[in-house]
Amino acid sequence: MNKILTISRQYSSGGREIGQKLAELWGIPFYDNELITRAAEESGYAVEAFQSAESRATSSLLYSIARGMVTSGNIHNTFNNLTLDDRLYMAQADIIRKLADEGPCVIVGRCADYILGKRKDVVHVFVMADMEFRKERAMRIDGMPETKIEENILKMDKRRYNYYNFHTGEKWGKAENYSLCINSGKVGIDNAVQVIKAYCESYK
Repeated sequence: MNKILTISRQYSSGGREIGQKLAELWGIPFYDNELITRAAEESGYAVEAFQSAESRATSSLLYSIARGMVTSGNIHNTFNNLTLDDRLYMAQADIIRKLADEGPCVIVGRCADYILGKRKDVVHVFVMADMEFRKERAMRIDGMPETKIEENILKMDKRRYNYYNFHTGEKWGKAENYSLCINSGKVGIDNAVQVIKAYCESYK
C-alpha cells in the first residue's frame, strides 16, 4: 500500500475496526485518537479540549461567514481572531498534513478527507451500516445501554455531521466527497476490509 487512506464513518458502523485491520494488513500507521494526543502535544492545548470540540460545533453558517472574512482580508491578525474551536481544528489539521507527508497511513475521522482532499495519493472511504447492525455493535463494543439506543446513535451521527459541516462547509456522508462508500452491515467487517483493500490497491 503506497497511499493514504481516510475513513469517515457512521457511529458504530465498524469504520474504526476496519481501519485498524487494514493498517495491520499493510503494515502502516493507524491514527484515530492518536491525532488528538499529538495535536495536544504540539499545540499546547489540553487533550480534553480536542475531545469536546466535536460536540460544540453546531452550525457551519457562522464559521463560513468568518472564514470568508478572513479570506477577503477583513479580519486582521487572523489567528488571534479565531475561536478556540477553530484553533483546535487548525492544530489538528496541521498534524494530519504532517502525518500524510510522513508516508502511507490510515486516518479515521477528524475531517481528514477534506483536509487532504487536494492530494492525489489519498483514498477516501465512507463506512455506513443499517441501524440494527449499529445497535448491536454499540451495545456489545461500546457498552451503550439499550434504552433509547437508536436515539443516542443518531445523536452521535449528528455530532459528526455538525463538526464536519462546521469546519469544511461540505456535507458529511455525501457520496460525491468519497472515493468509495461501503455498507459494512451488508457485507460484514472482514469482507469490507477486503473490498477496501482491493479498491485501494487498484486505485489510480
